[in-house]
Amino acid sequence: MDAKTAIRDIHKGNIQPVYVCYGTEKYRMEEFVQTLINKLIEEEHRDFALSKYDLGEVPIDTVIDEAQTLPFLVPRKLIVVRDPSIFMAGGKESGKIEHRVENLMSYLNSPAEYSVIVFMIQGEKLDERKKVVKAIKDKGAVISFMPLSAEELLKWVEKEAEKNGSRMAPQVADVLVNHAGTHLQTLAAEIRKLSLYVGTGGTIEVQVVKELVVRNTEQNIFALIEEIANLRVDRALSILYDLLKQREEPIKIIALIARQFRIMLQVKELTRQSYSQQQIASQVGLHPYAVKLASEQARKFEAERLAAILSSIAELDYEIKTGRRDKVLGLELFLLRLAAS
Repeated sequence: MDAKTAIRDIHKGNIQPVYVCYGTEKYRMEEFVQTLINKLIEEEHRDFALSKYDLGEVPIDTVIDEAQTLPFLVPRKLIVVRDPSIFMAGGKESGKIEHRVENLMSYLNSPAEYSVIVFMIQGEKLDERKKVVKAIKDKGAVISFMPLSAEELLKWVEKEAEKNGSRMAPQVADVLVNHAGTHLQTLAAEIRKLSLYVGTGGTIEVQVVKELVVRNTEQNIFALIEEIANLRVDRALSILYDLLKQREEPIKIIALIARQFRIMLQVKELTRQSYSQQQIASQVGLHPYAVKLASEQARKFEAERLAAILSSIAELDYEIKTGRRDKVLGLELFLLRLAAS
């Protein structure tokens, strides 16, 4: 089941007795749990109708006992369970804390009508070989919270602005992600700030984003390389000097530049092999939106040139670390040669 379908069902009152939420998008997972809390429990009842457990600290039997205990003064209660390694590959079902998983499987056959259990797992996949995973798929709802595609991310940004009472002019979502990165929690905070600035019903324009959203170091490196790729050396050097004013260490800047060119080379090669953006993202451990941007940048370079640039960066790094070259001067000369080649 996908998150949208699950949330739609929750709003309709079709609530499953057990949910297993897994994936790397913690922010969306937390949003889903909050939706369940809002639907099931009045705010004044949450102190005694909402329970939270960590399976790194308590056995699964404690969770089952809680689920089978009648709620107090409310028709339903919610139990949120973190660190459920019993569903994961390599997860220990015994050791410091004994988890009798067979008891959970028995509970799934006859779950309490007055309890809802939500397992929250920070991981890319469940261990499909485990009986408990097969049982949970048959009896409950398994929901994946993996990174949004590039297109989905931009739509999410626009909808988040609407939730905050503002709207976005065309292309603004793209500019915001370029400035703030792909972490949803960071984006949500920036959108709240921008929405407050333009006021209810206001429109967030590109210029407002550029004025109010400060790029992090990685986003600045991306912008620097973009300026080099478009032969705008003065702008690239301006970004470099801004980074140095922020006391960013030149060695760190060099490492991030190398990382970005390495990503571009990987993306270029995997694209040549007909991998999709989602597949590339999984292969190189990046957000799909970052893959999209790297792919656009990589088109401006031949693979041989990217490999040569990486070799030059490695040489520069060696010269600086051995004291043969000044850090700042070395970076400046590298960018100038890169733009001229």
